[in-house]
Amino acid sequence: MVEPSANRLHRTKGTSVTTTTLTRPTPDTGHRRRSVDLLDTPLDELLEGLADHPSPEERSLLLDAAVRSALPLADALARQYGGRGIEGDDLQQVARTALVAAVQRYRPGSGRGFEAFAVPTIRGELKRHFRDCGWAVRPPRRLQELRAELSAAEEALRHRLGREVTDAELADALACATTEVEDARRCGSGYRPGSLDAPTPTGDTLASSLPADDDPYDRSDLRATVRAEVARLTPRERLIVDLRFREERTQSEIGEVLGVSQMQVSRLLAAILDRLGVALGARTAA
Repeated sequence: MVEPSANRLHRTKGTSVTTTTLTRPTPDTGHRRRSVDLLDTPLDELLEGLADHPSPEERSLLLDAAVRSALPLADALARQYGGRGIEGDDLQQVARTALVAAVQRYRPGSGRGFEAFAVPTIRGELKRHFRDCGWAVRPPRRLQELRAELSAAEEALRHRLGREVTDAELADALACATTEVEDARRCGSGYRPGSLDAPTPTGDTLASSLPADDDPYDRSDLRATVRAEVARLTPRERLIVDLRFREERTQSEIGEVLGVSQMQVSRLLAAILDRLGVALGARTAA
């Protein structure tokens, strides 16, 4: 809006003409003022404004205000998925990013309103984030999907039957094998693996029950066994082993040294490792 500046308003001496100098607010000031004004606008009006194809500057203001207005919805959905192994801040970021996409895609007058449109969009992104990032050890996709269906099916059957549900009944309800139901239950530990420092009923930790693999006698015996078996190789085979595992050369580079193709090096190396594996297995078994 153009307004007269009070300190620039003056009357020319000796005439009856009033000269008024007009000033405009700077674009940045006007932008901030408009942004503040939009914060009090209902969400439905903001979304309708976005659908009216405004100018790029006006669209940016409307989009920012609409997203800010709908943030409580996104944050509430993110909190529903808390406590499942992913930080709350990460879930909030995913939910808010999905909210921006929902605001941009929503068209007023279609469907049952913005919330009915946005909630599935945000939940879908949260579930996708869990699927892609929430597993410490990721099970097969089929088990991930079955685990998600398992909880709802179990609750529905428990209400209908009035008792606890067996795995066989769940398998029938989900049209899968009983073993798949068992695997889906177990894969839930992939979200939050148990800590090795967790106490056991006896007062020890889980780590204390693990077998030790740093026995110096075993390491010394293994080194002696490997040396003995490598000594049985031909000079050419020892050269291949040395180039591959000590100098860490590629099979193509080894082939250049030996004057053979990379495919031949691959076959030679596989045969050498097979022989060494059999010999070491026989010695450790004895």
